Amino acid sequence: MVGVTADNLAVNDGPLTSENAAFLRPSDPSLPLEELRKRYEQDGYLFLKQVLPRNDVLEARSQYFTSLQSTGVLKPGTEPVDGIFDPAKSHLEYPGIGAGHVDGNGKPGGDKAAQFVDLALDAHYQDWYAEKFCNHPALYDFIAKFSGWGKDTLSLRRTLLRNNIPGSKPIGVHYDQIFLRYGDPTSVTAWVPMGDIKLTGGGLIYLEGGDSIGIEMEQAFFIKGKQAGLSDEEARSAFNSNMMATGLLSEFPAEFAREHGRRWLVSAYEAGDVVLHKPHMIHASTINHDLDNVIRLATDLRFCDSSKPYDKRWMNYYTFNDGV
Repeated sequence: MVGVTADNLAVNDGPLTSENAAFLRPSDPSLPLEELRKRYEQDGYLFLKQVLPRNDVLEARSQYFTSLQSTGVLKPGTEPVDGIFDPAKSHLEYPGIGAGHVDGNGKPGGDKAAQFVDLALDAHYQDWYAEKFCNHPALYDFIAKFSGWGKDTLSLRRTLLRNNIPGSKPIGVHYDQIFLRYGDPTSVTAWVPMGDIKLTGGGLIYLEGGDSIGIEMEQAFFIKGKQAGLSDEEARSAFNSNMMATGLLSEFPAEFAREHGRRWLVSAYEAGDVVLHKPHMIHASTINHDLDNVIRLATDLRFCDSSKPYDKRWMNYYTFNDGV
């Protein structure tokens, strides 16, 4: 696997270099399903190139930033679809939302950030996103065939539409089953970049072999809980003093990877790309160091087999302090 060398490619606790990072393996969605499923099982992820029509993704990106334009987040004279942050502003005025930023999934930022945060949340409920983009037939049909679930394929309503302003706090180390634990660990997450993301633009990164480590950690949490006298149901909750209050495994990706003797897998992304990953696949994100001040926008869409137990909490739209 080819090593990585790029200026300003970094996580919360240091740079990612050829010593501690490598590239994700891209896959053409037209490959035989057997090959795609094999890669997904082996790697814990499937990095699909151009599953969604590029124009549809860019249209959603334009809608999102148009709705936020009144907050002054965009550089004057630029087009909303470009999502260029105004360098005269501080990223602290425009905090991102989503898992790992605030204890209990609360509302980030103070009064000054309220308008921006409220509009970012409101975007989750708009038809262009909640109905059209999240249920895009190109992605839904691919998931239905790839998973073999067919008509039982269910798109979970709760999604995480995240913006990442250049220089702002990246997403910490976690795996998704932490937040989906009222259902079987069979869901598929589709991480969808909504726009092009440079290698140093704050994209998602995956821990090499991270699925097996996530499963091992989950089992260790369960055993520890049982030894502490918890019931099976209580012991299955990996929040039992094993993680941070936000549900993260760590805020320090470089240290986490070093402790497990693994590398982080990174990539640039294009509008139309999608990464599927398994429930225990460990991932995080880099710091957005885009030299052109492009705001990273992406969403987490999740799918499950409706014929099996799944986390019903995820059938409600995302809200602050929703306990998930």
